[in-house]
Amino acid sequence: QVQLVESWGGWVQAGGPLRLSCAASGLTFSNYAMGWFRQAPGQDREFVASISWRGSTYYLDSLKRRFTISRDNATTMVYLQMNSLKPEDTAVYYCAARLFQDLRIAEPNYWGQGTQVTVSS
Repeated sequence: QVQLVESWGGWVQAGGPLRLSCAASGLTFSNYAMGWFRQAPGQDREFVASISWRGSTYYLDSLKRRFTISRDNATTMVYLQMNSLKPEDTAVYYCAARLFQDLRIAEPNYWGQGTQVTVSS
């Protein structure tokens, strides 16, 4: 059974950093593209960042100067380092996995349950 479990969301003041973690289990991790999506209240879920099974990284253009995605195949973890956070970054952040394909264009095979990030001004 595949599980993606996000952690380390929370509350932060504007300008501060936060690092999200996603623990993956039940899948051949190194074969999966991993990524992060987010959904703010009243808005559609949007792509944030992804890292391919080969390690190539992709970002929503407006976030790439502040967010960094990384993965550790040995521990089957994915991270999202978020810096200089803004109130508009407030959302539920979801970890996602897709076998081989690019998460920018392919629907994830698996989703985590989400973790809330709240940025106060």
